[in-house]
Amino acid sequence: MHTDLVKDSTFKQWLVDLKNRIHQSQIQAVIKVNSELLHLYWDLGRDIAVRQMDAVWGSGFFEKLSKELKAEFPAMKGFSTTNLKYCKYFYQLYSQEVAFRPQAGDEIIFLIPWGHQKHIIDKCKSIDEALFYTQKTIHNGWSRAMLMNFIDTDLYKSQGKSINNFDRFLPDVQSDLAKETLKDPYNFDFLTLTENYKEKELEDALVANITKFLLELGQGFAYVGKQYSIKVGNRERAIDLLFYHLELRCYVVIELKTKEFEPEYTGKLGYYITAINHQLKKEVDNPTIGLLICKTKNNIDAQYSLESSSQPIGISEYAFSKLLPENFKSSLPSVEEIEKELSQNHEKRMEVN
Repeated sequence: MHTDLVKDSTFKQWLVDLKNRIHQSQIQAVIKVNSELLHLYWDLGRDIAVRQMDAVWGSGFFEKLSKELKAEFPAMKGFSTTNLKYCKYFYQLYSQEVAFRPQAGDEIIFLIPWGHQKHIIDKCKSIDEALFYTQKTIHNGWSRAMLMNFIDTDLYKSQGKSINNFDRFLPDVQSDLAKETLKDPYNFDFLTLTENYKEKELEDALVANITKFLLELGQGFAYVGKQYSIKVGNRERAIDLLFYHLELRCYVVIELKTKEFEPEYTGKLGYYITAINHQLKKEVDNPTIGLLICKTKNNIDAQYSLESSSQPIGISEYAFSKLLPENFKSSLPSVEEIEKELSQNHEKRMEVN
């Protein structure tokens, strides 16, 4: 039998102490609302987890605690049964490593909104993953919707995973940032394409959805143009997509391939990088880098190709979750057919009336 919470002296004493702490946090929250609130949730979660309160006082513990706190602080939100459980999960997630001791007010986990933290708690399987998304949220100013999107597309596993040769050609600081910037794979689920699409269709679709594409590329990319024309001698060629990265301070040449990676792709991309360095790069700009995005790649094949390249290049894949069948468009009624159907229906209704 579990002890009656109302009569249990240990519970009542802890409850008095907890209420005092909450009163204090309300005063401090006027100055540092979010940070103090999350510190309160951390302390509350730690008490529950360390003392195993829900195990000691049974399944009704959270409901009873919620009722008591709501009665004492009717104007204060955050004391629902569900939210109190999140406080426990909050502590359990970030206290996984002995070295992690959040005390100072500037600890990063206390710097993002609680709504963001709850989504991180729901989705992240380790403290490293949780801290990754926390840092990204702070650095990039992500809204909750943006955070949810990046977690759902598994940015933690994809960012910094492209095969590249940046260490050979770029200074350490730029090389590290470039490697962190690129992803593998890129998620193109925001596109609608039919089976057997061509490279131009993929390129056009990405540009038509440039806001979502920039979001998928990540912080710092600025769109310059598609089929960007470069002229060398009397020959004119077109670069699939050209961007400028505001943090890397360099141009980024992107080539799209709807097939499996082939070694000759890096040679062509290297040529474009050289051309941009000669024709667009200014003294204040860092060396141009290239990004080859293929449908699939053999990692060893790609690595061999990069070892023979003379330019900084990253190679990644892209992924779709689904494609429309090739005959999808032809199966849809035309505008004329829809108008004809509407007209016939209207005439039938007039005849009945």
